[in-house]
Amino acid sequence: MYIVCVTVHVLPERLDDFINASRENARSTRKEPHNLRFDVSQVIEAPTQFLLYEVYDSEDGFKAHQQTSHYLKWKETVAAWMAKPRMSVKCREIYPTEREQW
Repeated sequence: MYIVCVTVHVLPERLDDFINASRENARSTRKEPHNLRFDVSQVIEAPTQFLLYEVYDSEDGFKAHQQTSHYLKWKETVAAWMAKPRMSVKCREIYPTEREQW
């Protein structure tokens, strides 16, 4: 599995817009054949900070996601709403592994 964790800091006046755009992107991403999970979470102590947790069956699956129209629309739409550039970390699974999950 290929895991991507993205941290986004949003301008306070664009919180609702960001949440709505991110929900739309996440719903569409969940329909992609290589996506296994897509969570959008808001930090309780810092409500302008979000964590996107994405899991794909492979790095190629993630790269395919980056070419979809819904991702490109989200990326362009939310860019001006960010208080600072988003940061991402790419990870590999340790535990549970795909076999151990089910």
